[in-house]
Amino acid sequence: MSPSEPISESASPLRLILLVIVSHASFAGARLAISLQALHLDGSAVTVGVLMSLMMLVPTFTAAHIGRWVDRIGYLRPTLWSLAALMAGELAVAGLQSLAGLALGAIVVGTSFIVINVAVNNAIGHVAGAAGRNRAFGLTAVGYSLSALCGPMLAGASIDALGYAMTFAVLALLPLCAAILLRRAPVVQRSAPLATARPAAVMDLLRLPPLRAVLLVSALVAAGWDLFTFLVPLHGARAGLSATAIGMVAGGFGVGSATVRLALPWISRRLSEWRLIGTALVLSGLGYVAFPFCVTLSTMLPLAVVLGMVLGCGQPVVMSLLHVAAPPGRTGEAVGLRMAIVGLGQTVLPLTVGAFSTALGLAPLFWGIAVLLGVGGALAGRKRPGN
Repeated sequence: MSPSEPISESASPLRLILLVIVSHASFAGARLAISLQALHLDGSAVTVGVLMSLMMLVPTFTAAHIGRWVDRIGYLRPTLWSLAALMAGELAVAGLQSLAGLALGAIVVGTSFIVINVAVNNAIGHVAGAAGRNRAFGLTAVGYSLSALCGPMLAGASIDALGYAMTFAVLALLPLCAAILLRRAPVVQRSAPLATARPAAVMDLLRLPPLRAVLLVSALVAAGWDLFTFLVPLHGARAGLSATAIGMVAGGFGVGSATVRLALPWISRRLSEWRLIGTALVLSGLGYVAFPFCVTLSTMLPLAVVLGMVLGCGQPVVMSLLHVAAPPGRTGEAVGLRMAIVGLGQTVLPLTVGAFSTALGLAPLFWGIAVLLGVGGALAGRKRPGN
């Protein structure tokens, strides 16, 4: 940790949780707005896929190194710089209003949010400590659900009322609000100073079986979550829904995930962590089987809520397991490696989905995703702790 970082009077991670929620709302809203404006500018499904891939292109190759950087200098400066970059990326899209501007904005917005996500989630885990980590990540996950609701709904309603340029300007105000929360931010104590540790390669982390298992299941949960945010604008636009209606469907997913996360302490007392993740993946696969048959707001919205509920269980469990499985002093690096793996999927899958949707339509893609999640869920459900 950098010695210049402020020491809070309270060790509560609440301020950090609120910061990442506000940042995620801005990111989620921008992701939906970029997709819809690309379609508005006569971009194809392939174009949308390219833009969504660009959001994760840089983090795919740098997230683990970002995590190591955060382990070394602390979370404050990377977070502050990235909030400024997030705001600048959204303002750039507002000013340029072109496919080239959307591409530039996608790269800047995606990269800056991932730095925030890695830095702040690592800090939350340390500030909360072992005793409060499950509760802290549970609250963070509820917050992500709320921001997944508010960000797209704000973007969709702003597009219909104000147009695309003003929508990105409105979204750019959220990182500014998040930066205010860095005042009196809590201090993070490293468990082992990296300066005295033996240098180790990032990929060494993948040789640890418990951590490798957590990273793999994390990639599946993230794929189920992120492909929803990519496919819904395409499916909704082809079904003739307005931007507001599409935002409501995306927001319904957030409502579902927030609801289940509030009940997660009760659920986790009845299911083991691996059984919980496996069940969530299988049920989400069944939801994706049904989605192509839903072509109205009244049918898409309830299913989006259900999918949000089953996929919403995964992230808080994964983040808690990640802090347990990571070696001392390398939790930021492990969080970054998780984001790199997730980012690889978010880079490759939208391109693949965009290309295949042009040739085959969306229904086979929904069903292909369903099979992937179902098989992964069946395997995860048989996993045992420590293996």
